[in-house]
Amino acid sequence: MRFLPNTQTNDIQAADSANQRVTLTAWLAQFHLDAPLLLFTLAICMLGLFVLYSADGEKLGLVYAQGERLVLGLGVMAAVAQIPPEWFKTAGPWLYALGLILLAVTLVLGDINKGAQRWINLGLFTFQPAEIMKLAMPMTLALYLHHRPIPPRWRHLAVALIILVIPVFMIAEQPDLGTALLIACAGALVIYLAGLRWRIMLGILLVVAALAPLVWLKLHDYQRQRIMIFLNPSLDPLGAGYHITQSKIAIGSGGLFGKGWLNGTQAQLDFLPESATDFIFAVYAEEAGLLGALLLIFLYAGMVLRGLWIAVNGRDSFQRLLAGSLALTFSVYVIVNIGMVIGVLPVVGVPLPLVSYGGTSMVTLLATLGMLMSIHTHRRMLTT
Repeated sequence: MRFLPNTQTNDIQAADSANQRVTLTAWLAQFHLDAPLLLFTLAICMLGLFVLYSADGEKLGLVYAQGERLVLGLGVMAAVAQIPPEWFKTAGPWLYALGLILLAVTLVLGDINKGAQRWINLGLFTFQPAEIMKLAMPMTLALYLHHRPIPPRWRHLAVALIILVIPVFMIAEQPDLGTALLIACAGALVIYLAGLRWRIMLGILLVVAALAPLVWLKLHDYQRQRIMIFLNPSLDPLGAGYHITQSKIAIGSGGLFGKGWLNGTQAQLDFLPESATDFIFAVYAEEAGLLGALLLIFLYAGMVLRGLWIAVNGRDSFQRLLAGSLALTFSVYVIVNIGMVIGVLPVVGVPLPLVSYGGTSMVTLLATLGMLMSIHTHRRMLTT
């Protein structure tokens, strides 16, 4: 009986393993699901459920609710992934118009919670119309700039800015400055990816800087207070600065390896406010330490890089602009949340994507991932 040499055996095993990976990727592609993006998403969501259980004091109520929303969001992601990217061109302006109507209704008839009028109550559930603009804004601007010369000319840039400013202003009036800035960023990224000239970007920055004093006067008292606390947390350590002070204590006490799951003191002893929502990263960093935090950041980075790879390989400028802006906007969500939790950015109430407790935001984010999958998998079908 002859035996294969070890090198040949290893080669065969490696080939079998590669065939299994290709088979999994091809099988998921049949359902228009991108394997790397899906694996990164599931890993972050599962990690988020464990952190949420700890953040809520080892109770299962929020975990069950988040699990239900996760199942709904994954279903939406899978459904959106089936839609051909060409349909996004048609749906973008209609979704944008619907978003404007709902934002107007919210300003007049929306539910008020904690001094903000951001929700519409439909009886069975409430939702934030501003979340629609997270999808509609990049879709509409990508479609508009797709039909124009690149880089955009002044008149085209002016129209794009009008499309961007109207919903941002309406959302800021709710007031929801954090979401308004994120949607503005989503639109600005589309314009930037369209080849915006450096001198135009510099001019826009100068205009924004000149308008800063007027913006400061329009801010609500609590918004100004957040900026002042960001500049100097010691101004009110037991009041407005309490959140960020406790967050820094939690993250710093985690050290390199963390205190272990369910062993974080800041969340378990209720020192850390909003531990299940905006400041959930502090809970995770205290229990998982620096290495655990880097692991989560690596997973986020993998999602963003995969999204940018999909954008680079888009079939036309619309797909490239849309995919690129969605991927980069996702990275902005992560940067803003982690930045405010560690104290390098003002507190603006932005949840940590796919980890913080929340319904509408999770479904919206998973829908954006479905759009990325649609752009990639439908392109593969046309090229094979």
